[in-house]
Amino acid sequence: MMADEIEGGSPARAEVDPKLLELLVCPVTKQALSYDRERQELVSQAAKLAFPIRDGIPIMLVDEARPLD
Repeated sequence: MMADEIEGGSPARAEVDPKLLELLVCPVTKQALSYDRERQELVSQAAKLAFPIRDGIPIMLVDEARPLD
């Protein structure tokens, strides 16, 4: 089994430090973000963007963000 997998073959998810989540804001609107644990994203409802979290690290680049429907 690889180090980034858990039993059953699904990828392990690195947890994001809750203190970090309290400090981060949307780089576009400067408003609070919500944490989507299932999708591993930080969501800005105001900007209609979802920023990915990779290996426990939020990627706060607009070019990397997924537009929300």
